[in-house]
Amino acid sequence: MNPTLLRHGLNLWPPFLFSGIHVCAISDDYRHARVELRMRPWNRNYVGTHFGGSLFAMTDPFWMLLAMQAIGPDYVVWDKAGTIEFVKPGRGTVHARFDLDDAVLDELRTATAGGDKALRWFDTDILDEQGDVVARVRKQLYVRLKPRVRETTPDTSARGAD
Repeated sequence: MNPTLLRHGLNLWPPFLFSGIHVCAISDDYRHARVELRMRPWNRNYVGTHFGGSLFAMTDPFWMLLAMQAIGPDYVVWDKAGTIEFVKPGRGTVHARFDLDDAVLDELRTATAGGDKALRWFDTDILDEQGDVVARVRKQLYVRLKPRVRETTPDTSARGAD
């Protein structure tokens, strides 16, 4: 999928649109994304700071989407688990960056080459306008070769050294 089209689609997706979540950028190679959460009267909690559910939602799909697009169609990629630690009250506009490097993709491909699943944690800080950490989010991804690919991939683990 075209990253610009995905970005526009996510910005119109009701859970993001009505929460004040805005996808600012998704790189053409799906290695980077930037998301912000703007303070609105409808996404404040009782004490006037960002609602924690909105803070988590602004980070929720991005590691999975980036990994799924960057690693390619031969892999199943799912969110497995997630946690959030609230560090300080969030006010104003907050943002998060997602940077997926080639070393991580290589690590996932190597870990799943024999047909095994890989579980990997990704950390994201949500920052306020001053650059202070508002919350820390951890997401765990499940990655595995699709069954049709596992069936056609030769098993090299049983081969001897030449």
